[in-house]
Amino acid sequence: MNRLVVASALVVASSLAAQDPRRPFGTQREQAEMQQRWLKRRMETILPGLMRKHGVDMWVIPTREYNEDPTFSSLVSPTTFYARRRTIYVFFDKCAKAGTVDPGDGSCIERLALGGTSQGNVYKEYRAKQVVANPVNTRQAELWGDAQWQVLKEVVEERNPRVLGINVSRTHAFSDGLTAGEMEGMSTALGKRWTDRYKRTELLPLEFIAARLPEEEQFYEKLTQFVHAQVAKMFSNEVITPGVTRTQDLVWWWRQMVADHGLTTWFQPSIAIQRKGSLPELLGDNPVIEPGDVLWCDVGVTALRLNTDTQHSGYVLAAGETEVPAGIRKALGNSNRLQDILFEETRPTRSGNDILRAALAKLKAEGIMGTMYSHPIGMHGHGAGPLIGLWDYQDGVPGRGDAPVIPGMWFSSELQTTSPVPEWGGQPLRVAQEEDFIVGQDGKPRWAFKRQSEFHLVRPKPAS
Repeated sequence: MNRLVVASALVVASSLAAQDPRRPFGTQREQAEMQQRWLKRRMETILPGLMRKHGVDMWVIPTREYNEDPTFSSLVSPTTFYARRRTIYVFFDKCAKAGTVDPGDGSCIERLALGGTSQGNVYKEYRAKQVVANPVNTRQAELWGDAQWQVLKEVVEERNPRVLGINVSRTHAFSDGLTAGEMEGMSTALGKRWTDRYKRTELLPLEFIAARLPEEEQFYEKLTQFVHAQVAKMFSNEVITPGVTRTQDLVWWWRQMVADHGLTTWFQPSIAIQRKGSLPELLGDNPVIEPGDVLWCDVGVTALRLNTDTQHSGYVLAAGETEVPAGIRKALGNSNRLQDILFEETRPTRSGNDILRAALAKLKAEGIMGTMYSHPIGMHGHGAGPLIGLWDYQDGVPGRGDAPVIPGMWFSSELQTTSPVPEWGGQPLRVAQEEDFIVGQDGKPRWAFKRQSEFHLVRPKPAS
């Protein structure tokens, strides 16, 4: 896709947002058209390089209705919600096999769908040989059952791949989509000649799901900007009346706001408070928000199969206050510093565990108490790629933390620092922050939109 097309798509989306604030990202049809362009572009520009990087000249992905491979949503059109009976997707690198130069237009990778549809001409669609007639029209039947495995065998024998990649992994869920039944059916049909060429492609599906396009990054900036604007609205006197509003009121305000804008979310929002002179567990599950409270939210939205994950903090001004107390501002500054450290340590080829160890060592050297539990994001909220800690695994995450960062990968910088607040008599304040960021093609991380560096303020409502 050229730059003019990308710019035009964004202009259209912007104009739609201006015309109808209820649809900030356009109509369902317009969103689907954009996703379809992304799908084709990903197949042309991302897939070829990853197959060669991981030494796979044929990648076979069988997937069945309601038991889809985790790669499924990265492989199909936005109008496809489930697999069709069984579809076997086959990707074959003709240029690598022939030893010819890749022209870079995606033509080297043969994309086949044995069963199912062409997904908007993204795949060459294989049909059964028999014809089914009905009163309306005459159509070829779909491939079905063991006949699909025999067609797969013909496809494999015709192309004679050196390495046949399959999605099997004991470490990464995203790479473990080949079920026991499908493995059995495929292996029985192919026989020992081809099963001897199987290769478990742990990082290929992981990185294909995780890698994103520049066009997607431009859209994601708008999406995260929208989230920031809605959090600022939620943490304001437009929504909160101190002494009246409860935390669950905000939870359901967020859910309703998301639905009203034609969006969805991938998790139930969380809202909590911290208060001078009280422990969080003593406040209950649904406390009333009062002046002087520190607010926290964990919210997300889903649009065009992309997900956000955001944790921000707010402050309810007490009587006589015009700004957040200095000690509370310092606590947020400490979390911002841990974000800085994360950026300093995140770069391609490093594993999540390497980044975690280096970041926490720096934090300790600076005398700040905190923890890191950042994760990839994108097509899934807790996305494909390396974990940078878990809240209960601060020494590293075996297996899932060992995967490398790649250019184009997206992350949520989820972390927290805990700081004593002088204005609260030294009572500790936990400031959990989460912002989505992008590892650019240049290897440098940058915020998808920006980070929170000041508290959202709930000011007293003006006298009526």
